[in-house]
Amino acid sequence: MMRSAQILFAGVVLSAAITSCQQKPKQEVSAAAPKASVSDFFGQWTIDVQGGGVSWLEVRQEKDFVDADLLWIGGSVSPVAAVYLDNHNHLIVTRIDNVVRTKDEKDNPLRTHQVTNWLKVSKEGEKITGFLYKPRRDGSGIDSTGFTGTKLQAPPAAPDLSKVKFGQPVTLFNGKDLTGWRLIDEKKKNGFFVQDGLMITDPKQTEGQPHISYGNLRTDQEFEDFNLKLEVNVPEGSNSGVYLRGMYEIQVLDSYKKPLDSHNMGALYSRIVPSVGAEKPAGSWQSMDITLCDRHVTVILNGTKIIDNQPVYGPTGGAMKSDVNTPGPIYLQGDHGKVSYRNIVLTPIVK
Repeated sequence: MMRSAQILFAGVVLSAAITSCQQKPKQEVSAAAPKASVSDFFGQWTIDVQGGGVSWLEVRQEKDFVDADLLWIGGSVSPVAAVYLDNHNHLIVTRIDNVVRTKDEKDNPLRTHQVTNWLKVSKEGEKITGFLYKPRRDGSGIDSTGFTGTKLQAPPAAPDLSKVKFGQPVTLFNGKDLTGWRLIDEKKKNGFFVQDGLMITDPKQTEGQPHISYGNLRTDQEFEDFNLKLEVNVPEGSNSGVYLRGMYEIQVLDSYKKPLDSHNMGALYSRIVPSVGAEKPAGSWQSMDITLCDRHVTVILNGTKIIDNQPVYGPTGGAMKSDVNTPGPIYLQGDHGKVSYRNIVLTPIVK
């Protein structure tokens, strides 16, 4: 009897041991990620868009709300519709585009949609990643475009231009041909040519024919800080642009006697409004004297200083690159209208 009891007890112990060994170890419960703050995204961010293109985002605290401005590849810096943090530590930035769907026989809009696009942004250190989401025109779904970004440091203090040292002038246009220049995108049509000592862009379109995509023209050379002098002739209603380092557009536009605006002749496009209108009438030769130094820009238009050593906070629409600390080319916009250039001379700043 005693032996039977011992055998039974041993069996119970062995069974318990086997059951214990078969039990799965408890999983360690990881701590939830700490809740981010919208203030983590405060500042300015330069953005590289998947597939090409440069953008820019600024998030900031206003009096009692958070606000943001966005530049998406082309066009202007614009205020957003809303900016907030979701429940998964993503910054959500929405913008609204007014899209004309139909027009009448006189080309007046008949039906316009307000299309909401949104950015979903994640942050790690001084870097951001995310996607832009945009509803498809045919209503079949949503397209997404990825991007990466880097926090943009504030510009240094304004330089004392009276103490800046210059090197030897470089003639960028020889008055004979386009030596030293090339299209940014070789797949596009080149509307630039040389005639009577002038560099002319004339992106002609033929009514009733497919739209022709014209390219922008850049210098082979790249530059850091410099002074750039040139002369330009803008016909009535025409438009072009001079890009510094391939990322900051000085506007070229027939804006004679128009109210001051950040899109007028000589403005840093959509960023800095000229202090005074100094344009000449359409068809006149006009002089530009531009200095870029330590991320500050000065523009003298027709002998009048219209931008005085003001900081440049980020790229403008159409920028080739996002890194504000690297050299870049001079490039001329060639897809808007007929414009003539001459006497293009760049003098580098020596540091």
